[in-house]
This record gives sequence, C-alpha cells and structure tokens, in this order.
Amino acid sequence: MDRKQIIPKELRYTRNQFDNEFPTDDACLEQIKEQRFPGGVTVCQKCEASRKHHRVTGRTAYACAKCGNHIFPLAGTIFEKSTTSLRVWFQAMYLMGSTRCGISAKQIQRETGVTYKTAWRIFHQIRKLMSEDLRLGGPGSGVEMDEMYHGGRRKNESGRRLRGDKGNKTMVLGVVERKGRIVARATNDLSMASTNALVKEYVLPESTIFTDDASAYRQVPRIAGGGYEHKRINHSQKVYVVGDVHTNTIEGFWSLVKRGIGGVYHSVSAKYLQSYLDEYSFRYNRRDSGNLIFPAMLRRVSELASSRPLQ
Repeated sequence: MDRKQIIPKELRYTRNQFDNEFPTDDACLEQIKEQRFPGGVTVCQKCEASRKHHRVTGRTAYACAKCGNHIFPLAGTIFEKSTTSLRVWFQAMYLMGSTRCGISAKQIQRETGVTYKTAWRIFHQIRKLMSEDLRLGGPGSGVEMDEMYHGGRRKNESGRRLRGDKGNKTMVLGVVERKGRIVARATNDLSMASTNALVKEYVLPESTIFTDDASAYRQVPRIAGGGYEHKRINHSQKVYVVGDVHTNTIEGFWSLVKRGIGGVYHSVSAKYLQSYLDEYSFRYNRRDSGNLIFPAMLRRVSELASSRPLQ
C-alpha cells in the first residue's frame, strides 16, 4: 500500500498551519481586516479621503489615523453582531472545508465547546458563503443535466413521488460541466418551463447539453437565442452510455450528495436542502484544490460583505 502523502505540497493546509496562523481572535480579525482593507488603508467616511486605520484596543474596530473615525471589518459579514469567538467561527470553517463528505454541527459542538444551537447557526451562516452563481459551458463545451429526488419515499420503490404517496420528495435540478463545475438547485417544479429557465440562467449559449429522455428536457434545443445542441440517452430502455452521450458525471455527484447527507446529516428538510446543495457544490467545484478550500471560504467572507457604510 502506498502510504505517501498524495496531496501536492502547494495544495496542503494542515491543522498545525491553521493553529499557527490563527491562534487568537485578534489574528482572525486582522485577517478579515487585511482582506477588506489591505494595510488598513481605506476611505474614511468622515475625512472623505483614503487614510490609514489602526486597531482600537478591546474593540473589533479600526480608527482613522487623522480623525479617529471608526470602521468595522466584520460589518456586513456573517460574523457581524455574533458573540461567539471569532476563532470558533474560523475553526468551523476549517473543519467544514477539510472534509470531503461534510461534518455535523454536533461534531463541532464536541470540538469547540459551544452549544448545539450555536454550532447549527454557525454552519447555517457558513453555508451562505458557499452559494455561487455560475455560468457553465460555452461554445464547444459539454454539460450534463439531470434531476434528483430527495427525502420521502415512493410506494414500493424509489424515484419521484406519485399521487397518494405519503412522503414529501423535493426535486433538485443540476447542471455540470464535464471535468468542470456544477450548479444544483432545489425546485418545486420539473416542468419544461422550469427546466428551460435553469438552462437559460446557468448554461452559456452554444453548449452541448446531455440529458436523459425525461419529457422535461424536450424543448431544450428550441430555447430562443441559445443555440444549444441537445443529445439524449435513453434511460427508459436501460441504455446508459452511447459514445460520449451519457449523464454519468452528474449522477456521480448525486451519489456523493446522497451518501453525504445520509451518512453525516441523516436527514435534511426541504427548507434547508438548498444550503446543503451549495455546500456540496462548493467543495465539488474545488475538488482539485487539495486542502485549500478553507482559504477559498475565507475569501468569500469579504467578497459577500455588505456594501453598506462601515460605521
């Protein structure tokens, strides 16, 4: 058995590195400040000029070197107004980014000492960082499209919910680039109109779209202005691959999601399903990043920060 480290050195980010880089709340705050205001330099709202800002002792604020007006690096971020230690937030982000299948809020409760309610809220907020709006494919590119059904139970077998079933299944539509990124959206509708809307929103024109033979995909090649080429595989006849025509890539992602939710979270309600899909999609889209998913999550904090005034 090959026991060597398989992650390239440049893609490693170990727990020791995390502990050395973020030993205290102050170090975590400094990181957020540097991401949003490199060197502490930003426009002072009072001076109306670019000024150097210095840390205010005992507060999560930085003061203008000239007039003393305060800015707050945590304003507009998921950390704003939280009384939980900033390092606990960072620990949760690190653990969430380091796992391949997910980690439960109960485990974070055990590792950090916070209450379960706090751990659950932290995870819910962190998942907001993982929501992405992407445009996939493009001229000459192939994308696969498929649906998944989550939760509930169909009478006597699996699959979509039928009339009279007691279980409540949630539909999920997904689009994935071959050897690329994915977008997955929970929906209450699997009509042709809903499917076409997803294609127009997330798939670039002139892409080749691979689907199964479900009726919801029939109008894909007729979407106005799309110029899409549509290739279908006949799953109803138990045909799964014909040359390059298949949906194996996205079905592999559905398998990953189902195993992860079933093995780690056990059950996810329809209300929060989209946030879990965002989590799995975020990691899948960075599957070649080794252990650098945590730094990517950290960058999203500043990218998604509110644009409102920082005072």
